Amino acid sequence: MDQLIGLLAQEFHVRPEHAQAVVELLDEGNTVPFIARYRKERHGVMDDQTIRELADRLSYLRGLEDRRKEVKAAVEEQGKLTPELSAAIDRAATLAEVEDLYRPYRPKRRTRAGVAREKGLEPLAHLLLAGRDSQGKPLRQSPEELAAGFVDPEKGVETREDALQGAKDILAEDFSDDAAIRKGLRAMLQRNGSLRSVAAQEEDSVYRLYYDFTEPLKRLQSHRVLAINRGEKEGFLKVSVLPGEESPVPRILQRALTKNHPFPELLRQVAEDSWSRLLFPSLEREIRSDLTDMADEQAIHTFALNLHPLLMQPPVKNQVVLGFDPAYRTGCKLAVVDGTGKVLETGVIYPTKPHNKVEEGKRVLRRLCDKHGVTCVAIGNGTASRESELFVSQFIKEYDKPLSYMVVSEAGASVYSASKLGAQEFPDFDVSLRSAVSIARRLQDPLAELVKIDPKAIGVGQYQHDMPQARLSQALDGVVEDCVNGVGVDLNTASPSLLKRVAGITPAVSQNVVAYREEHGGFQSRKELLKVPKLGPKAFQQCAGFLRVMESPNVLDHTAVHPESYEAAQQLLTLCGYTLKDVGNLSQLPQRLKEVGEEQAAQACGIGVPTLRDIVSELQKPGRDPRDQLPPPLLRTDVMELADLKPGMKLSGTVRNVVDFGAFVDIGVHQDGLVHVSQITDRYIRHPSEALAVGDIVEVTVLSVDEGKKRISLTMRDQENRPPQQERERPAKGAGR
Repeated sequence: MDQLIGLLAQEFHVRPEHAQAVVELLDEGNTVPFIARYRKERHGVMDDQTIRELADRLSYLRGLEDRRKEVKAAVEEQGKLTPELSAAIDRAATLAEVEDLYRPYRPKRRTRAGVAREKGLEPLAHLLLAGRDSQGKPLRQSPEELAAGFVDPEKGVETREDALQGAKDILAEDFSDDAAIRKGLRAMLQRNGSLRSVAAQEEDSVYRLYYDFTEPLKRLQSHRVLAINRGEKEGFLKVSVLPGEESPVPRILQRALTKNHPFPELLRQVAEDSWSRLLFPSLEREIRSDLTDMADEQAIHTFALNLHPLLMQPPVKNQVVLGFDPAYRTGCKLAVVDGTGKVLETGVIYPTKPHNKVEEGKRVLRRLCDKHGVTCVAIGNGTASRESELFVSQFIKEYDKPLSYMVVSEAGASVYSASKLGAQEFPDFDVSLRSAVSIARRLQDPLAELVKIDPKAIGVGQYQHDMPQARLSQALDGVVEDCVNGVGVDLNTASPSLLKRVAGITPAVSQNVVAYREEHGGFQSRKELLKVPKLGPKAFQQCAGFLRVMESPNVLDHTAVHPESYEAAQQLLTLCGYTLKDVGNLSQLPQRLKEVGEEQAAQACGIGVPTLRDIVSELQKPGRDPRDQLPPPLLRTDVMELADLKPGMKLSGTVRNVVDFGAFVDIGVHQDGLVHVSQITDRYIRHPSEALAVGDIVEVTVLSVDEGKKRISLTMRDQENRPPQQERERPAKGAGR
């Protein structure tokens, strides 16, 4: 345990006692949001992301230790566990190293070497490898002469050549199973090798960039690995690893080929056979697998990075929104939603082809806007979105009241609409009308609406359908949980979908909370949560601080102050000359606290300084929403055509997706433009996420427009003294939007 804590402390650059505290808190069943927010004194103020990463690493290291024990037990059963091997297994820092050490002892399918061993040729193999007899003297016989003593027709060894070949097969397999040899060759391939892809067929495709492609393994970018993997899977590419110019033979023989060995040529032949037949194919598979694993982790990391700011987009509060779900033949579905998300009216219009009932659609739109006081239109970005955007912008020009629109990603809306949850919320609506409601609510409160959808369906990543789904879900669920708990949830209005994302609340308990709320007319305090079936003291401890009860007479129930700290909060107020009635009007609290002294106040209240600071922040702004500090979304009143864009035009846009090679930006022409990573900033960045996040409002300049391929190249760099734009790599199918 001490060794594990030391390793975690070293890797995460934290004090050992803080690493140990996190491990203990996790083992006690505490959730990451609770640990991050309410146990800061114990872990040294780590944020939730760091704690999640530490938890993942802890899980890996514990799995590694379990595997070490399994391997040692398996080798021990064979009676082959030596102190040296046991120590080597204990030193192995990765699962791959453990598996390399176990490889010679792992049960194998029938191989050429296995057959040779059955024929009794292993002693011959040992003789040829050692080059010395039992007295340690150099062998004087030739390999053929040595092999003659092992000819045995009854065992299937008909000739000296058969015996010699069997011994060589045994040596080749031994070389391929040697952990040190494999480790050295793997490092050689990773240092010198390249990934090669060529066309598997003449047909043109989105993978044309990779029809004649070679890249050193050490420089290969994650999105290229994923694109090549998909191209290979779909039959467009043939892929291989090129080993480089360095010969592997000396590495294979560095221990076996001693000075004055009598059979150097034979051992070289064995080494070459072992490399070409066993080692290289095996290491190629391992390297391809490792590349994919690393690319998957990078893609999952990028997806999580994008999901967080998307969920944390500022809500458009107190506006009546018209949700507009575009379509052609079946008509555009409309849903008017008030400032609280309640559906006021729905409808269908047919302004797009083949109906083209534009004027009739405008009349319906005008009636809805006048009747309900609509101030904003949320347009889904799916089929017919372009035509719908033009229709709405024309209507806004003719409308005599303030009205704006925003194109909203409808990724996952159809999943929600057809789900059991969608049917429960709107049993009388058809699927498309539910989508219109979801689109409107996404503009009003992105977090509350998007939690109803599987995070994988939200579509702010690349190649997400190729990812290991369990790992992707785990990472994205963690992001959703952190966002929900970071914002806080109104206990009396939250849906079960939102409640189940609160720390400590399971899906079953979220349903019980809503049932209790419906039966008793809402909660009047946080403490009342303990009356909910299956919500015990432990769950209450985890969730209470993240739930707000705005109807409670106790103002602390409106804040993120945890019930366990209510007494400390009241003591702090008294210490500074205030009461609970003053909460919300405490502009002088920091100054009075400074006069008392933070350390002294914390000690008097029986809490740590980090918790004291959090309480002060909450008492000054009870019920504050951290999303309000972010810039509001970019609403539009007009739309441009792709043909309107000219190189050099400067525009404002919203970042819709950040991927490994750049960022896609909505500039109001329906087709997102690409800012390549090299065009994001004048300084060097390794990844676009270092400078941009989903939802950022940015100023861009048009570099080029390809109307035929509907591609827009943008830059955020200073255009003065900039070198000429070079043609950049485009993503393969499935990347970006």
